[in-house]
Amino acid sequence: MTDSLWPAPVATAAVDATVTIPGSKSATNRALVLAALADGPGWVRRPLRSRDSQLMADGLRALGVTVEETVNAASGGTGGGEAWRVIPAERLRGPAQVDVGNAGTVMRFLPPLATLADGPVHFDGDPRSHERPQHGVIDALRALGARIEDGGRGGFPLTVHGAGALDGGAVEVDASSSSQFISALLLSGARFNHGVEIRNTGGPVPSLPHIRMTVDMVRKAGGQVDAPEDGGEKDVWRVTPGALIGRDLVVEPDLSNAAPFFAAALVTGGRVTVRDWPKHTYQPGDQLREIYTAMGGSCEFTDDGLRFTGTGKVHGIEADLHDVGELTPVIAAVAALADSESHLYGIAHLRLHETDRLAALAREVNALGGDVSETEDGLRIRPRPLHGGVFRTYEDHRLATAAAVLGLAVDGVLVENVATTAKTLPDFPQMWADLLGRG
Repeated sequence: MTDSLWPAPVATAAVDATVTIPGSKSATNRALVLAALADGPGWVRRPLRSRDSQLMADGLRALGVTVEETVNAASGGTGGGEAWRVIPAERLRGPAQVDVGNAGTVMRFLPPLATLADGPVHFDGDPRSHERPQHGVIDALRALGARIEDGGRGGFPLTVHGAGALDGGAVEVDASSSSQFISALLLSGARFNHGVEIRNTGGPVPSLPHIRMTVDMVRKAGGQVDAPEDGGEKDVWRVTPGALIGRDLVVEPDLSNAAPFFAAALVTGGRVTVRDWPKHTYQPGDQLREIYTAMGGSCEFTDDGLRFTGTGKVHGIEADLHDVGELTPVIAAVAALADSESHLYGIAHLRLHETDRLAALAREVNALGGDVSETEDGLRIRPRPLHGGVFRTYEDHRLATAAAVLGLAVDGVLVENVATTAKTLPDFPQMWADLLGRG
């Protein structure tokens, strides 16, 4: 990563563009884990190639899984025909070393899988990974029969002593700080001797759409899952033990990454079409349609994808973003350019993400002349005339894209370390330049 400053380009006219968004990080990394646990080879088509997905692929390789990155004509569509072929290991191996970086999906999803390895698997990552909550996964795996050494930290670095199998069964988890605690156990649960029954004993689980995505993908891989949304017991998920099948999965575009591009239409009064937007999806980013419409735009499905059109007027919003917290940074940037106050709430868990996103957003927008204050579980944003200056990103990709949105309307915004967008949006600066007709 670089500490250089990127001058965020100012929009001199209404944008009018069609954008291809890379594949979903969430779906790519779930698909890789399920393919690694399957009883035969599978394909992951149109995957996201980014730091997070590369960390996942490399972590699986360390455990003996073959992940072949190829260009395959059969994959078709966007993404240049790219496809990853995953060949499961006969037995997951240890000793092994896994770098989790600062990827929540890697740090939560791979330790359960490591319990099935034949030997110790040591996990470590970026300094920020040592600060992010991991207790939900560690405590649950221990309760299910795993041996984990973490020096009493409840986080990284840690070593999972794989025994080739895990008993599984019923376990209680406080998932109020991360839905990934539940998804992690759901993904590997079918391979536990007694499956897994997960009961959330904490407060409301954030980002529930991500758990619904996990349930859907486990089912498509042949797993049997009982979930609350199907009429089951509230806050309880069950996975029956059994084989998973290697399958052919096409990854949807990462809808959350459409946030800055649709924001450009909203802020400039232009229009942006995102190709291949699914009519039905479990991705949280699909809620952009409703949120941005409430902020002054409109959207419609076309033959090319989903078109979002702005009017040039941006309205403040009162919004519970508990289920879609990852959208908060860009929504907050748009709100700072609105014609009325906004209140974003239900997002206390963002203090535990790549950085403390609530504190960072308040600090950085205010440094440009804004008026953003933290509440107990969110942000209150009062629009003020903004000026240029350095916008620090704290190695958080979504803060970098939020800064780019502010730069559309504010001359002189300098984004620190825009390269951090490679976490989920490789080539973002070029995509942004193309959006503004400056590619």
